[in-house]
Amino acid sequence: MNRIRLLLADDHMLFAEGLQSLLHDEFELLGTVGNGRDLVEATLRLNPEVILVDISMPVLNGFDAVRRIRKDGNAAKVIFLTMHDDETLVAEAFRCGASGYVLKQAAGEELVTAIREVAQGNNYLTPLITNKPVGPLASGPPRLSLTPRQREVLKLISEGMTMKEIAVELSISTRTAESHKYEMMEALGVETTAELIRYALRLGLIS
Repeated sequence: MNRIRLLLADDHMLFAEGLQSLLHDEFELLGTVGNGRDLVEATLRLNPEVILVDISMPVLNGFDAVRRIRKDGNAAKVIFLTMHDDETLVAEAFRCGASGYVLKQAAGEELVTAIREVAQGNNYLTPLITNKPVGPLASGPPRLSLTPRQREVLKLISEGMTMKEIAVELSISTRTAESHKYEMMEALGVETTAELIRYALRLGLIS
C-alpha cells in the first residue's frame, strides 16, 4: 500500500523536526520548507498529496502561498497546522483552498487522523473549535487577502506614520490612504489601528 506523500511548511525548525519524527513512520515525507515562497516552489517540484502549512510564515504567509498553489492548478490537499484558535482564520483557511485545520497543541494522533481524512477527500476541523460558527464565515466576508497597495499602507502604519505622511510617501491623497486603512480594518474585523497592526503581525502580513 502506497504511503501518503507529505510536504511540511513551518518556519519553527524545532517544531518541524518534531513533526518529522511523529509522522515519518506513517507517511512519506518529501521535505520541509520554512517560508511560503519555498512552499510554492516545492509543491510544484515534489507534487505532494497533502501539505501541512502554518499560517504565519516569512516571505509569504500560509494563506497567500496556498492561493498561489491553487492558482497554479495544484490539487494537493492542504491542512493548516497553526496555533491560532480564531474562527475568522478558520474560515479563511477553508476559503483559500484548505481541507483541514488542526491546532498545534492538538497535534499527534489527531494530526495523523486529519491527514488520512483529507487524503480520502474529506474535510477535517479539529474538535477544539467545532463549536464556532465556521460555516457562514467560510462563504462570505471578511477577506484576508490584501492588495499590494494595502500592504504598503499597512507597513507604513505599523512604522507609526500618519495618514498624511503615508499619502506623501506613496504619492496618493490622504483620503485614498484612509480608504485603504478602513477597508483593511473592515476585512480583518478590527476597530482600532492597534488591533489592525496586531492582527497583521499574527498573519505574517507585516514583519
